[in-house]
Amino acid sequence: MKLSAQEEYGLRCLLRLGYAEASLTLAELARQESISLANVAKMMRALRRGGLVTSTRGKDGGYTLARPPHEINVGAALAVLGGRFFDKRFCDRHAGVDAACANMTDCSIRSVWRLLQDAVDSVLGKMTLQDLLRSEAEMKTWRGQGRISLQRHPVA
Repeated sequence: MKLSAQEEYGLRCLLRLGYAEASLTLAELARQESISLANVAKMMRALRRGGLVTSTRGKDGGYTLARPPHEINVGAALAVLGGRFFDKRFCDRHAGVDAACANMTDCSIRSVWRLLQDAVDSVLGKMTLQDLLRSEAEMKTWRGQGRISLQRHPVA
């Protein structure tokens, strides 16, 4: 599994807005995060359409969070930026040359993808933008307090 650049950079832009005391322009976001202006514009458009940020035109315009950071779910933000790892249309998009997947009736691989999506949802569904406004050291402590459980299972 890989996170796309849009998901990573979009989340960074959301965090930057979470730290900001005023709205930020596309140019300010691009400069502060070292991301091209075109990429920032694309991500902010997706985040605005997803209802996570608002934009204001004019001299004092820019982007702000649409809701307080504690009300913005990280999983929902990543879904707006790049979609889910596994969704109901997954098998339709990966059917091969036929209209339907040859393994549509019995697919052990599909079970793995669903399991992974459930695990991702379990972690990201509990996490808000407010949680990510902590330092890396604070996040380690927060995780260690049982807020997010990532139990390791031995690989056979």
